[in-house]
Amino acid sequence: MSKKKMILDLDTGIDDALALAYALADPDCDLIGIIGSYGNVYVEQGVQNSLNLLTLLGAENVPVYLGAKHSSQTDSFKVLPVSAQIHGDNGVANIQLPKAQRTFEQKSGIDFLIEAAHKYKDQLLFVPTGPLTNLAQAVKKDPEIIDLIGRVTLMGGALTVPGNVSPSAEANIHQDPEAANDVFQTHLPLTMVGLDVTTRTLLTRKETKCWRELNTQAGTVYADLVDYYIEAYKTTNPHLDGCALHDPLAVGVAIDPSLVNKIKLNLKVETKAPFEGRTIGDETRLNDSKVTTDVAVNVDKIRFLDKFMNRLTPLFAAH
Repeated sequence: MSKKKMILDLDTGIDDALALAYALADPDCDLIGIIGSYGNVYVEQGVQNSLNLLTLLGAENVPVYLGAKHSSQTDSFKVLPVSAQIHGDNGVANIQLPKAQRTFEQKSGIDFLIEAAHKYKDQLLFVPTGPLTNLAQAVKKDPEIIDLIGRVTLMGGALTVPGNVSPSAEANIHQDPEAANDVFQTHLPLTMVGLDVTTRTLLTRKETKCWRELNTQAGTVYADLVDYYIEAYKTTNPHLDGCALHDPLAVGVAIDPSLVNKIKLNLKVETKAPFEGRTIGDETRLNDSKVTTDVAVNVDKIRFLDKFMNRLTPLFAAH
């Protein structure tokens, strides 16, 4: 059986960096490209971070594409102060990574996604870990891909817990609620990996100590990234006693859906204040016979963390 093909859609901050490493390290998928988005950083910075991390991890063959620079409803974007606080001004804990000797591809990320959907069809796994602007644009440009993509596993949203930018909204969905609502209104096969499960999967200094002791460049860089992230969490989420593995969990679930318990629910996203960005059941589609969205509501956190460390540690040891 051929490996699934994966495209990551990243606004490359610290947990995106961990998601990138997971996708490279997992033997059950083939990372065929990365599309950049705005969010934790400006899209140009995120794309450069992805290129630099791929070089660090010996994966210069993975192409990186430029995606949307701002939401579907605005003509510009400004990084939120809390994003800089959590991820650093450059998205990677203010570490100066060795610069990649290549640049992003000339083809747009939207066109890359559309072409990949037509080429790989149900073998394609698309994992957006930032706003859903790129996916919404691709669907608008070529609605056929709705019936082609194997599965979209997104990091975003919150159904059973509060949001992290407001009591009702999670950050990625809140960046472009209109685009997210457009995506949820399609019959794309979606899995929402939201705060319901990501805040249960935590990394601590025990794990970063393991990476630091590898005495490799990648091990040290990633230990520094996560230690910075853990320090930021002491301010923003002091109750968690670690940092949440938001984006890598989405990658893990895309490859192994059995890591989470899910409920089927047609969702909508509130686009107006005061609940802007809230992901909730769509009352107009509650009785539809076809439900294509799975919402993760519980996670086997011990098994996921075991898989996470067993994949990333050998990758870091080799680089």
